Amino acid sequence: MNATIEAAHQIVAALGDAALGTTVTPTRLEAGTTSNTVPASARFDVDVRIRDAVEQHRVDRAMRGLRARLPGAAVEVTGGPNRPPLRATVSKELFARADRLATGLGLGPLTQVAVGGASDGNLAAGVGTPTLDGLGAVGGGAHAEDEHLLVAELPRRTRLLSALVADLLAPQDGCPPGRSGNPHPVPPNQLRADRG
Repeated sequence: MNATIEAAHQIVAALGDAALGTTVTPTRLEAGTTSNTVPASARFDVDVRIRDAVEQHRVDRAMRGLRARLPGAAVEVTGGPNRPPLRATVSKELFARADRLATGLGLGPLTQVAVGGASDGNLAAGVGTPTLDGLGAVGGGAHAEDEHLLVAELPRRTRLLSALVADLLAPQDGCPPGRSGNPHPVPPNQLRADRG
């Protein structure tokens, strides 16, 4: 049994769905120990990009359903989803706020894009915290050989981020005072009782 050939059978399993924006991309592959030995084992990593939890579960079930094709081979699937999808609905109001500030600074309007990727922002948004991901450098080619940032955009993006942080921290009417005595920037319905 040649583990490289078994891995090839598994890699070509069509699990992506372009219509749903789902990509399932085999990335790192390891097989064998020397060039003159039939590989007894192989492993590969898969990068999955999805837009919603239903699709995330579909792909995970399909991955766990993969079965060996060659006699004597076995397939073991480890890992799985490690972040929920970043749903735009969680951050709709925060995006509108950032867009309003960008427009006021002459930097807007902003463009909202869903790429199905994963960051720590997915974790925050997954528990209902309004989250904007991608406020950093402007560029392209993420995680590829041609990855780059546009240096000329750094001052503009810094102005936007600075304005957004200042706006979020500004005192708001109707909020209870924080420990400093200033009105708290978080709406009262989102405050937890101080257990201090």
